[in-house]
Amino acid sequence: MKGVLHIAASALALIAPWGAGGVALAQTAAGGGGPLRYTNPDAGDDTATAPDGSAVRGSSANGEDGRGAYTPPGTANAAAKARKRTRITPYIEIDQSIYDQVTPQSQVMTYTTVAAGADMTIGSHRTTGVATIRYEHHFSETRGVGSSNTVTGIARTTTELIPRTLTFDFGGLATHTSINPGGGALSNPVERNGSIYQIWSFYGGPSLSTHAGVLGIKASYDLGYNEIDRIRSYVPAGGTTPVDLFGHSLTQQGTASIGVKPREVLPFGIALNGAYLREDTSNLDQRLTDERLGVQITQPITRSAALIGDVGWEKVQVAHRDALYDASGQPVVTSNGQYVIDRSKPRKIAYQTDGLAWDVGVVWRPSRRTMAAAFVGRRYDSTTYYGQFYHTPNSRSSISVSVFDGIYGFGSGVMATLQQLPTDFATTRDPFSGNVAGCLQGTTGGGCLTGALGSANALAFRAHGFNASYGVTLGRLSVNMGGGYFSRRFIGAQDTILASQNGALDQTWYVNAGLSGQIDRQTRFFVNGFGSVYRTSTVAQSDTADWGVNGSLVRHLTDRLVGTASVEVLGVNPQIAPDQLDMLGQLGLRYNFR
Repeated sequence: MKGVLHIAASALALIAPWGAGGVALAQTAAGGGGPLRYTNPDAGDDTATAPDGSAVRGSSANGEDGRGAYTPPGTANAAAKARKRTRITPYIEIDQSIYDQVTPQSQVMTYTTVAAGADMTIGSHRTTGVATIRYEHHFSETRGVGSSNTVTGIARTTTELIPRTLTFDFGGLATHTSINPGGGALSNPVERNGSIYQIWSFYGGPSLSTHAGVLGIKASYDLGYNEIDRIRSYVPAGGTTPVDLFGHSLTQQGTASIGVKPREVLPFGIALNGAYLREDTSNLDQRLTDERLGVQITQPITRSAALIGDVGWEKVQVAHRDALYDASGQPVVTSNGQYVIDRSKPRKIAYQTDGLAWDVGVVWRPSRRTMAAAFVGRRYDSTTYYGQFYHTPNSRSSISVSVFDGIYGFGSGVMATLQQLPTDFATTRDPFSGNVAGCLQGTTGGGCLTGALGSANALAFRAHGFNASYGVTLGRLSVNMGGGYFSRRFIGAQDTILASQNGALDQTWYVNAGLSGQIDRQTRFFVNGFGSVYRTSTVAQSDTADWGVNGSLVRHLTDRLVGTASVEVLGVNPQIAPDQLDMLGQLGLRYNFR
């Protein structure tokens, strides 16, 4: 899928969930990718039951304070609370921008951006969620610099098809980035003279929760697609070629559970759980599979806490084909630098484990506003740790933390991050790139996209890390911040072109922060900052740090016409190239159709 087809497909995918109309709570992966998710295998909703199987005490996390939220241009502000209404705001916008590269060489460019998009907060009786999509065309006014198109947006929705029984979850992401020769992706690319890559990610699938007598039955299936397209390219300084960058992949993930809750038949709950993950990646026909079958015991220790134990069998395998070589013994590559696959030879196993796996941990859920879970276990022939925590003391603040450990490809890693997002997060866009902020927070959790998007290397990898996000409203001011760490140890088969990358380590540290507030009834300000550090163990590839601070002033000129003024300072600090410092300014007008 390319060009116009991609734009149309992404717009349809991001907007379509609203039309289905339904309401349900988000299904999230425990710990952002942990092997187990805590389940009470009864007919009720997990998020509404305590670890002992009874109803959770405490007020709803969807508390209202009676105040309407101000939605500024470029923002789909779903405030940290659920709304019982749907609001869709389509718009068109025109911006005039100036880009000044201060170092390593002085270069000034100007360009005009024409944009169209829609911001959506979905809160019908069947569907809850957030969606925002934006298409931009950049008209360059500088000789030698071409025009370009980008699509940016994010969506996370849940539709209740059959009340308390069958739901459909959807998530989507469209963003763009610049990728360095080592595979590291910049957090917020806006330069108009480098390589820009468009990233697409979509997933969707049903979740079933029912019962047969005392037996609770749960099942889910998600299908995801991810792709990276180069929409503008150049030859890097020194003629270096990036690593084998991710092309596209199809991910399938399924879970099933059948069992009884605590004190229904026995003092403890018991369930038979199964899980399946498969990602097929275009690069060298790579395939990742993870199959697991186990028995889970839930032993309540208080009304709000329980011990969880799981033991079972698991098989994980990563395999790929080799590259095709020419007569001189050099690998054949395509025009975008990816290896041509030698399909005359079978896949070679890069990693495989098959045998006993276990996890033990504790879950604490005193109310719908608070949940904590921590697990330790044995998987992938090593010790694993993962967990999750979220707390929403009131309708104005929330915090979430997750620790993850697993084997992923680029596509399944992004999909796991989207799955973890709640359906009521607030989104903020960069005024120049249009990208959605890296960390997102809602009433029942949050997550950060920066880590999952930090490396575009095509190889499967063992991942470790954590992310944390926090949001609070203080009178007229709103504060949000987030950050985390994401490490990837790549997996490549011996006697293949990827053998030299087996065991290579990429690490990304990242932070995001934002402050916004009302000046008067018509005027609002936004200040956002971000930073990330990418490090790679690959010889001759570069470590890179990038950072930025931007500010915007937004004023309603009429009920529908909005004026904006924005500035931004960006820095890129590569290890093997001169530092880059950019300054940007922008004036714009936006018309909201409703």
